[in-house]
Amino acid sequence: MPKLCPLFSGSSGNSYYLESAGRGVLVDCGRNAKQLENALKEHEIDISRIEAIFITHEHTDHVSALKVFAGRHKIKVYASYGTIEALSAKNLLNEKVSIEPITLDGKELDGMLVVPFRISHDCAEGYGYTIETQDGRKTAFATDTGIITPAIQQALTGCDTVVLESNHDVGMLQCGMYPYVLKRRIMSELGHLSNEACAQTAVGLVRSGTTRILLAHLSKENNIPELALQASLCELEQSGMKQDRDFLLTVVPEWSTLRPVIY
Repeated sequence: MPKLCPLFSGSSGNSYYLESAGRGVLVDCGRNAKQLENALKEHEIDISRIEAIFITHEHTDHVSALKVFAGRHKIKVYASYGTIEALSAKNLLNEKVSIEPITLDGKELDGMLVVPFRISHDCAEGYGYTIETQDGRKTAFATDTGIITPAIQQALTGCDTVVLESNHDVGMLQCGMYPYVLKRRIMSELGHLSNEACAQTAVGLVRSGTTRILLAHLSKENNIPELALQASLCELEQSGMKQDRDFLLTVVPEWSTLRPVIY
């Protein structure tokens, strides 16, 4: 049975561990290497079980541990061509990091099929990922995208579990202290999903068979976990769906203490 462990989520760092049949992969490795190693230890995850790291994009909150962690533990890294070039340009790679490009055709690895899809974000060539395990269960990671494009919608449809961005409350962002240029960037098609956009997406996902949605990448300054949860919960309930009957909805904390999601 697959096991999903959220490790970090938010502007300070993002990382998720997915395991099946005793082997696993990381999606992103934000924070620093020591914090990542401690988080894995807290979740009783042996680093030797990690077969690969899949990077979504080059922004610091997704890769800050990459050079040290991947090099130290000799773990293979996969990312888009554009992300690899951006990482190299930012001096976030070295000779100890073994990195290869992954195309939209995907990569089969130890019984897992990892298939990327393009996200809409202000980065070089950002990817989200779906990961299908040997038992046919499918998990998707969709954060750091300003909109849900048809390609993203297609990738998420039918997934059992979806890690979905619920970054900001629009009212909090508009009334907050961020400069106007940054507010425009966040709310643009190359920015981040709002609570409202996430909620609308969640309805379609549950209708298509998704049973677990993890609300992720919440902004410290422009969101509150209760707001994110209530936005999606209300939209789902108004569509006739019930928590614990039709779906399980959870907010991923900044430093996750959540029990692993087993399904």
